[in-house]
Amino acid sequence: MKQGTKQQVLVLYLATSALDADVVGWSVYDGTGASRPTTGDSDEPPYKTGVAALEDGWRLFQASQLIPPYPGHEHDTSFLKHEFFFEKLRRDG
Repeated sequence: MKQGTKQQVLVLYLATSALDADVVGWSVYDGTGASRPTTGDSDEPPYKTGVAALEDGWRLFQASQLIPPYPGHEHDTSFLKHEFFFEKLRRDG
């Protein structure tokens, strides 16, 4: 196994654009190889809010753009639009 820095990625979908909003969907990717999480392997999110992930050492590196709905489509359902990407870097050795 290669020595060096490995990345873990956490994607949280929040109820609103605020980082303290409740998590409504999530994905976890572990580049360290320590775990192999899969979609639907938990009924509970890894964190209640985006702020809770920050408090646990995850670094926020991307948040989705806030795009207003097209007039007349304010109540349509679609993709989860409040998407936040977090990372943790782990050093081997």
